[in-house]
Amino acid sequence: MKKIAFVETAREVLAIEAAAINLQLDQLGAAFEQACERILQCEGRVIVTGMGKSGHIANKIAASLASTGTPAFFVHPGEASHGDLGMITPKDLVLAISYSGETPEVLTILPIIKRMGVSLIGLACAPQSTLAKLSDVFVYVPIEQEACPMNLAPTASTTATLAVGDALAIAVLNARDFDEQDFARSHPGGALGRRLLLYVEDIMHSGDDVPRVLQEQPLRDALVEMSSKGLGMTGIVNADNQLLGIYTDGDLRRSLESKVSLDTPINDIMSTDPITVRPDILAAELISMMKTSRINSVFVTSDGLVVGALNMHDLLRAGVV
Repeated sequence: MKKIAFVETAREVLAIEAAAINLQLDQLGAAFEQACERILQCEGRVIVTGMGKSGHIANKIAASLASTGTPAFFVHPGEASHGDLGMITPKDLVLAISYSGETPEVLTILPIIKRMGVSLIGLACAPQSTLAKLSDVFVYVPIEQEACPMNLAPTASTTATLAVGDALAIAVLNARDFDEQDFARSHPGGALGRRLLLYVEDIMHSGDDVPRVLQEQPLRDALVEMSSKGLGMTGIVNADNQLLGIYTDGDLRRSLESKVSLDTPINDIMSTDPITVRPDILAAELISMMKTSRINSVFVTSDGLVVGALNMHDLLRAGVV
C-alpha cells in the first residue's frame, strides 16, 4: 500500500470546499432576495426535493427551514412520480435542488408542479439548465471544482449548496423575527427547549411532597420531615400556610455543634426571610438566582403561601442545568 498524506489531502479538501462557499458571497443578489421573499409569502409549506446527494442536502435544508419557523418537508422526486405529488398543494412552494439542473427525476415532476401554479425555486450549479429555465426564481450556485481528485464526486458542490440553503433559512428567520422562544417550541426535546420552555411550576414538588412543619413544632419533627421529603430542608409555616422561615441541612449542623435540644421549638432556631420564587418564572432564571445566592434549595410561593419546593437535583433531572 502506498503511503498517503491523509492530513494534507484533508487540508486540500477543506480548502477547496471553503473556496466554494466563499464563491457564493459575490454571487448572492437579487435572485436570492426573491427566493427569500417567495418563501416568506408562501401560505403553505416549502417542499424541498432533490435526487441522490442533492436529495440528502435537500432533506437537511428542509429540516433547517422547519426548525427555524418555515413549515417545510422533503419529498423524494422518484416517489413523487408515484403518488407523493399528492402531498403538494397549490399554496405550497417547491425548492428543487440539482447539481446539473438536468436530473431526470426532478424534471419529470416540474411540469405537474407548474400546472398546479406552485411557485418553483431552483438551486443548481448550471445557470443554462432546464431547471434554471423552468424556475420562477433561480439561485445559481457556482462551483469551480469538486474536492474529488477526479472532479466527479459531489463534495464542494453539495457543501456550497448546503451553505446557500442555510443562508436562505437564516435570512428568512431574521425576517420573521424568529426568537429563542420560537426556536425552543420547535426543539422541546433539546437542551435549549428545556431551558426556555420549563417553568418552576413544571418541576417543583407540590402538595404533600413539600416539606413543612408548623412554627410551634419541635426540632425532632422538623428532622423527620426533612428526612422523609429528601430536599435537604423544611419550611416553617403558620396555620395559614404562610412561610415564616426555613431550616436546612446547614442549620442542622450548626444546631448539633451548639447541642440544641431536639425538643426546641423550630421557630426558635429557623432561618428567617428565606429566598422564595414564583411558580411562573423560568427554571433557567432560578438556576442563575440560586448560583448568585449560593443556595441549593428554594421554596415556591404564590400570594405569600407555600405552593412548592425544589432543589438543584430537580433542575439537573429536568435537564435544565
